[in-house]
Amino acid sequence: MAGMRGAAEQSRARYPDLEGAVDRDGVHIHYEVYGVGEPAVLLLPTWSIMHSRAWKAQIPYLSRHCRVITFDPRGNGRSDRPKDPDQYAEAEFAADAIAVLDVLDVARTFVVGNSMGAQRALLLAAQHPDRVRGAVFIGPAVPLGPQTERAAAMGGFDEELTVYDGWAKYNRHYWRRHYADFLSFFMSHVYTERHSTKQVEDGVSYGLDTDPETLGASAVAPGLDAADTVRLAAAVRCPTLVIHGAHDGIRSPESGRLFAEALGARFVLLEDSGHCPHVRDPVKVNQLLREFIDPRPTSTPRAGSGRRVLFISSPIGLGHAQRDVAIAEELRRLHPGIQVDWLAQHPVTEVLRVRNERIHPASEFLASESAHIESESSRHDLHAFQAWRRMDEILIANFMVFHDLVQDEAYDLWIGDEAWDLDYYLHENPGQKRAAYAWLTDFVGWLPMPDGGPREAALTADYNAEMIGHIAAHPGLRDRAIFVGNQDDIVPDAFGTDLPLIRDWTREHFAFPGYVTGFDPADTEDRAALRQDLGFRADELVCIATVGGSGVGRALLERVITAFDPAKRLVPGLRMIVVAGPRINPASLPAREGLEIRAFVPNLYRHLAACDVAIVQGGLSTGMELAANGRPFLYFPLKHHFEQNFHVRHRLTRYRAGRAMDFDQEGPDQIAVALVAELRGGDRPAPVEGDGAARAAALLAELL
Repeated sequence: MAGMRGAAEQSRARYPDLEGAVDRDGVHIHYEVYGVGEPAVLLLPTWSIMHSRAWKAQIPYLSRHCRVITFDPRGNGRSDRPKDPDQYAEAEFAADAIAVLDVLDVARTFVVGNSMGAQRALLLAAQHPDRVRGAVFIGPAVPLGPQTERAAAMGGFDEELTVYDGWAKYNRHYWRRHYADFLSFFMSHVYTERHSTKQVEDGVSYGLDTDPETLGASAVAPGLDAADTVRLAAAVRCPTLVIHGAHDGIRSPESGRLFAEALGARFVLLEDSGHCPHVRDPVKVNQLLREFIDPRPTSTPRAGSGRRVLFISSPIGLGHAQRDVAIAEELRRLHPGIQVDWLAQHPVTEVLRVRNERIHPASEFLASESAHIESESSRHDLHAFQAWRRMDEILIANFMVFHDLVQDEAYDLWIGDEAWDLDYYLHENPGQKRAAYAWLTDFVGWLPMPDGGPREAALTADYNAEMIGHIAAHPGLRDRAIFVGNQDDIVPDAFGTDLPLIRDWTREHFAFPGYVTGFDPADTEDRAALRQDLGFRADELVCIATVGGSGVGRALLERVITAFDPAKRLVPGLRMIVVAGPRINPASLPAREGLEIRAFVPNLYRHLAACDVAIVQGGLSTGMELAANGRPFLYFPLKHHFEQNFHVRHRLTRYRAGRAMDFDQEGPDQIAVALVAELRGGDRPAPVEGDGAARAAALLAELL
């Protein structure tokens, strides 16, 4: 039976336009097609330890430029798992590829193979020259050059050993008893690059989608020997390219060099890469593939008239959008005539359209980060750190959109407000920088949740260490790093064991303009006039309930709606307005007599300034808007959301703003009681500066 690929599944940046299966000699082979038109590119499967999701960093990018075809190898994914080792011969995989091309009516294609996929690509290029336009071999597993430890271990593959250390784990008997441990060992040699925890996890999950008996059959299947490899290479007539990582822990780079020599191919050695550079160094590999498949003359990006700014604003919540627009407006005051283009996605685009901002057409190619975050949440629970880790496919897809945009158009300044894709891949590929670059964030440092244990503490520390290493290696890449807040807003925690304190490190590497509310304080000074303008009576008590711009807060809104009746019993005449936001359909929420449910409300800060009390999730922007206007509020940090539970809570506590509530412990009756307590008053929040946008813009203006 075909596998479900469940262990490795996560939100995709690009879903197939067509999928199906071809049956060849009784073996079911599952394929997927992305994009349309010419040229066609066939991304071949590698060893049956992985399936076609291993190409997830290439599919979204290449499918914007050509038709991409993948298929799961026999032995993994949604393809069948024959028991006979002969069914895993290299000739069988090559025949599967031809069968897939035939059923899709693809006459000619480029073929790309990684590791064992190189042998399949070689067979196709040599034996089916009419079907192959060009061939790319990544970390090719071909029997040339020095023998590797893995190859030596094959000599004892079927032997019962007394000790299974190191490559002795490459053994049929060990797989049967300790398969998951073997996968972890093997993937640690596939991904020899530092900070590869996510790639190793993915590789293990792919391997768990098959079983040790199937993998054992594929391991002893007939393959190409050195003589076959040289003979077939001499027969290849199409253009070829060999890419190899200098730190390949599975196949020697010398093997790749000799293979390129036999092909007469260009050989590219990636100095910082391991066995799967398309996974760990995807920007460089994507560029090499695009240049090979569709070579274009080098050109200078088109420059527009006047100074141009490209603003990339995080779509995780609407607070980023509001503060970024405010900063852009201040920047225009300092540099009249500048053009600000936005590379943005829903729900940020809702705010931008209301403000008549210029949304770059390339924005339509961005994969939805908000949809991914929503898919990771469940009933007021969002493990933000793990959700971000599992967003890796979306991040590389969106960086490649940015990459193409700035190749074609020149800007004077790039601004990224928590644009994690931009900041990460620029530091991984500093040669991509061709404009001044500014980074904005309102928190620094991944922090583990207590119930994550040592494993999560190690993971967050590893990610923090990678970021610290990026800044140390390329200190000038960020021309300006801006912390949206003040130095005391930084949590006192450490980045991890043997890593610096977050506050000390951030003070050294960031500028501090104060908090950016995203609105002019003068807009909310006359509260009586504001209430009248919004239709609030002077004698009524108004409660606003809102959860920001994502759909993650549905469970909280449902809980608040349930609390409306007990709250009205305690506060007769209470008026409650529930703001669903741009990603929750108001009609999908339960109705209550006298309760108002609204969709997206532009300039929601005005309603928050005018209300008497509010109930919100745990996001920083909404909490600080309420603090800036001196409004009492209840806030419910999402369970497992490290930013809301640590970074935001620290800041709101410092400002004496809001009452933190626990969604799991406090139901409708407790909400009603807490609401009354907040209405009766307490300490007013500490003042929040109103000129943060102007000060942030002044820091950015220096870069123009």
